[in-house]
Amino acid sequence: MTLPFISNEPGLQYESKVWPGLRVYYGDRHLQLEAPMVLERLSSAVFGGGPGGVERMVNIYVDRFYSCEEPERDISRLLEEWGYPQERTAGLLTAAKLKHAAVAEEKTDHFAVFCCATAGVSNAARAGVQRTTFPASWTPGTINLLLAIDGRLTPAAMLGAVMTATEAKAAALQDLGVRDAENGLVATGTTTDAVVLGVSQRADWPLAHAYAGTATDLGGTVGRLVYAAVTESLRAAEAERRL
Repeated sequence: MTLPFISNEPGLQYESKVWPGLRVYYGDRHLQLEAPMVLERLSSAVFGGGPGGVERMVNIYVDRFYSCEEPERDISRLLEEWGYPQERTAGLLTAAKLKHAAVAEEKTDHFAVFCCATAGVSNAARAGVQRTTFPASWTPGTINLLLAIDGRLTPAAMLGAVMTATEAKAAALQDLGVRDAENGLVATGTTTDAVVLGVSQRADWPLAHAYAGTATDLGGTVGRLVYAAVTESLRAAEAERRL
């Protein structure tokens, strides 16, 4: 577990210790996770959402006064400004400080998992209860997960990995005592969370994973890393707030 960008110096780069060629770059107002190959994607990102291929995930900081009318257009313009190809790119927006990004990673004989999380809970919310909602709403993501798995996963396992990551995020918020400001109940997330999962599907891995729930080695690893990264990012933000 590490906070590689806590010094808040654009230009820093974190090289994965478990996946050669995978790196996260801290640029102007953004983090860019770049993979050494095209990954199979499952994403809830506003830009590059859904299934497909992905080579880079770009997590972009915007302040709380950002106008959310055309986020896809805005991300497209920023990618062009920074010289990133738009094809095979997933773009997310966040109001959480990028210097508090936490990285957790682990490798086994059957897979490697890398997670980078940026987290803030100013709009923490609990799913499953009556609360204020809107017909159509989009604002910058507060807990964004960049999740990369070097391994072989079925489509069901990819969805399972996203589910497990979501459960782990909710567990982290529960253990930190984060509450929905509207009703005082323990939060399960925020109103604006997003996740991008990229999977290598490299044929030389000996095992193809059909499941990624908490009973599996893969799901257990995903859950632990997401839990750790979300927890560390929120603790870093809270420590700064208390200064």
